[in-house]
Amino acid sequence: METRHTVVDTLLGPVTLVATGEAITGLYFRHHVRRPAPETFGLGVADDRLLAEAGEQLTEYLAGRREAFDLPLAAEGTGFERAVWAIVAAIPRGATTTYGAIAEQLGGRSLAWEAGQAVGANPLCIFVPCHRVVGADGALTGYAGGLKRKRALLALETMGTVGSLETGTGGSR
Repeated sequence: METRHTVVDTLLGPVTLVATGEAITGLYFRHHVRRPAPETFGLGVADDRLLAEAGEQLTEYLAGRREAFDLPLAAEGTGFERAVWAIVAAIPRGATTTYGAIAEQLGGRSLAWEAGQAVGANPLCIFVPCHRVVGADGALTGYAGGLKRKRALLALETMGTVGSLETGTGGSR
């Protein structure tokens, strides 16, 4: 299957969208934690129906005009990672959960660290909303795109606005 990518300018900065075959397989910020090597993104394309639709839906979401995504997604990961991502995908818009709560759904709180690692390895952030996972005390913890972006995404879902990138109420570039 052919892997290809495009870069979309968003309110949170440039985002690289990656597709393989007929599914979106990655969403990465420029300084994304665990960003794969660019050569794994395949050919850069300007005219691709699936990537254009993903970019349009992402733009609508960040502008507050879309609440959910309707895209074919296919993240590569271990069975445990995919189980964590399925739980994360089911977190309702405007809600949060904790790493411990995810771990309990998978067998016990002793899996919280592993659940956190799986959340951090999510290659489809925003589409699979790992920004909705917080620390046990409700504190904002790590996010592959940075805590400013996590804060901005949570603000979007609760207040309807991404906020300003310059003042720190939104994401960082």
